[in-house]
Amino acid sequence: MDKLANERNLELFWNVQFIYELGLAMMELESFGVEYSTQNSLRTFTALEIPDEEKFNRRTAYFQKIDNQITLYSKLVSNNVTRSINQYLTHWIYPYKGKFHPQMIRGLLNCMQINSGDKILDPFIGSGTTAVEAQLLGINCIGIDISEVCYLVSNVKTNSHKYVSQLKIELEDFIQCLLEYKNENVEEDISEKISQIEKSEIRNFFRVAELIAHSDKGRRRKKDFSKSFLVNANKMFTSVTDYANCTVENNLTLGEVSIHKNDVRKLNFPVNYFDGIITSPPYSIALDYVDNDKHALKSLGHNLDTIKGDFIGVRGKGSKKIELYNEDMKNAYHEMDHVLKSGRYCTIIIGNARVDKEEIKTVENTIKIFKEMNYKLVKNIDKIIFGLYNIMQKENILIFKKE
Repeated sequence: MDKLANERNLELFWNVQFIYELGLAMMELESFGVEYSTQNSLRTFTALEIPDEEKFNRRTAYFQKIDNQITLYSKLVSNNVTRSINQYLTHWIYPYKGKFHPQMIRGLLNCMQINSGDKILDPFIGSGTTAVEAQLLGINCIGIDISEVCYLVSNVKTNSHKYVSQLKIELEDFIQCLLEYKNENVEEDISEKISQIEKSEIRNFFRVAELIAHSDKGRRRKKDFSKSFLVNANKMFTSVTDYANCTVENNLTLGEVSIHKNDVRKLNFPVNYFDGIITSPPYSIALDYVDNDKHALKSLGHNLDTIKGDFIGVRGKGSKKIELYNEDMKNAYHEMDHVLKSGRYCTIIIGNARVDKEEIKTVENTIKIFKEMNYKLVKNIDKIIFGLYNIMQKENILIFKKE
């Protein structure tokens, strides 16, 4: 009778559709020490025992209900200004190609047993998904990227909730000014006004709204610049406000986030500094990130030909390009190894890209390098990709443990 009294029904989120997600959900249960059995639908689990139910409720990524009680994550994902369930709170900000699935990152942080107060590194921070999820879980995160666009976007996603009242005042001023700006000079006028904002956190917020407007205008969407700027600034403000409110309403102790514009091949942290690493290296041998963000980078004053040499995988052509990429990634992995504590996990999400119809064995090469560095491959999970078929059809979630 006691055993039956302790049983709980756990219900998966409705958007869990793929085998790798079911696998991560099971791994998540195991990381919390939950004894469970699956029910026939594979959408509901019976938990025979949950050692720390409150902790599980506040951290789980894949379960929306414990019996009839909704989990904290169910509350967080409801704060969403987009049509995609995965773009809640500030995750949606900036159209970054190939961004992480936030639910997957939250689940992986649990599977890696990264606890509140621990330090996590994402050396290819991209659009900041790892930083946002770590922050929400109370995990301290350091993110690194060579791209100024990534530096700005990641900072805005994780910092702007602290400045809601100031952002509101500045946004109202922008609305008034846009009524007065002449259409032929509106881009220059907006950029100049942003430059005059004294506080960097407020200035960065509107700079990112400007970058989105440049992206909307320059891509196939061909949207009006001033309308796009205002629409996105308003949406960003709503999301940032939601972020601030969620923190208070759910009594969250946020992790500290620090974003650096730096090169992963030259990490400047003490040995054994981080409790975990999670990242997705750039697919730049198949996807030119400089060209993809060219509208944003140009608006920030960069010469695209000049900065390409700083990006991994963009240098060189043909076989030389692949050779340089592999060399750069090996250097990056060795730098990551130096700063990771022994006995902790490093998760790499990567796939075999195709260049001129030739498959580049990036996954196999990554496994080889980590084994040479005395890491154990704990899990190798296939993850199907939708929407990037011109580059690759699947990725692998590689979970290594530093022996």
